[in-house]
Amino acid sequence: MKTLVTTLILALVISATGAATAPAKAEQPSHDAWQHNLLFAPSPEQVEIEKRGRVVIYDGLRDIDIDRAMDEQFHRVQSMMFVRTVVTDAQGVPAADPETGMLIIEDDGCD
Repeated sequence: MKTLVTTLILALVISATGAATAPAKAEQPSHDAWQHNLLFAPSPEQVEIEKRGRVVIYDGLRDIDIDRAMDEQFHRVQSMMFVRTVVTDAQGVPAADPETGMLIIEDDGCD
């Protein structure tokens, strides 16, 4: 129960500060370091928590980062959910809508 409360508090803080929002303009996004660390270098404790059923929702990562995670961390895929994925070009640069200049975000089907 304590872990659930801690997770909810963290989610509220991130939501309130806007830290989990994807960048609006097509510039190289500054990735949240904690998301990358959790995804690519999880602590043994994090891996154990995931084995017990915790799912981490990663928000606003680039599609190339997700592809890398599927290659390097596939054994943990059942504990991952990706939303608002930023589409990139062949060089890994976030793609922009030519009319608005806004980042192109994949439709994840979540409303």
